[in-house]
Amino acid sequence: MTNRPKCTIHDHHYGWDNSLPPALEVESGETIEFEVIDSGGGQFTPASTSSDVTALDFSKINPVTGPVYVHGAEPGDALQVDILEFRPSGFGWTAIIPGFGLLADEFADPYLKLWQYSDSSAEFLPGIRVPVRPFPGTIGNAPAEAGPHSIVPPRAVGGNMDIRDLTAGSTLHLPVAVPGALFSVGDTHAAQGDGEVCGTAIESAMHVTLRFTLKKAAHLKTPRFSTPGPVTGHIDRAGYQVTTGIGPDLYAAAQDATRSMVDFMTGEYGLSPQEAYLLCSVAADLRISEIVDAPNWLVSLYLPRSIFI
Repeated sequence: MTNRPKCTIHDHHYGWDNSLPPALEVESGETIEFEVIDSGGGQFTPASTSSDVTALDFSKINPVTGPVYVHGAEPGDALQVDILEFRPSGFGWTAIIPGFGLLADEFADPYLKLWQYSDSSAEFLPGIRVPVRPFPGTIGNAPAEAGPHSIVPPRAVGGNMDIRDLTAGSTLHLPVAVPGALFSVGDTHAAQGDGEVCGTAIESAMHVTLRFTLKKAAHLKTPRFSTPGPVTGHIDRAGYQVTTGIGPDLYAAAQDATRSMVDFMTGEYGLSPQEAYLLCSVAADLRISEIVDAPNWLVSLYLPRSIFI
């Protein structure tokens, strides 16, 4: 078995649909390179401004590259996806899109941040650098139900999961729901915090190399994955600033924790509310700290102090 890609796939589509013809057919054990377009479908360029957010063509949002037909894959099997390599483009964007995000009612105006980043970090503002840690926000198989289906929500067969720990070296197992699996990948991110609270990460086009292995009769109900090592070692070294939200609704508690962090950063670091909200999305991690002491649950938002240099 080799890690050298058999070929590079360029075909992409805009919805999950098990009737789509495969862009490529592979055998178990083969390695493929995918050319992934950013989640905006290439609509933002280095010359874009916040006004361009309102002109987005939403029919071109969240393209995924594929589908790939894996010979022998049948419903009830699992597709093991070894994530081998990313070749990032070096250009990305993060946006506040009206009507989208955890605090959509409070951030109703469009806002766009453009990034030029290296293999190791991306400058947010002078004195603030976010570690680059590429991963695919969307990765999954076609659902059993006839399509088309939106790419936006995650599903039992994967999809737009936005798991920031699916980095190079990780292994993902996806339930197979249709013959051939019909795998696709997209929405690559240069960096993201757990929760992606404003609705976008550092969205960036990339080439992604993956290896497929078929696992017969695995009967997974939902995806599972393993990581090759620590998942926060790139940000742990200087500790965290942490805000909390408390109440009977986890979503509302997550909103409260995020509001508190936006308020903290505007006061402590002199950021605008929009800058603070974007920085939470690309660098801060929402965590459920407590969910057993009824009637109130507690959500924490961890902001790594290492990003402030």
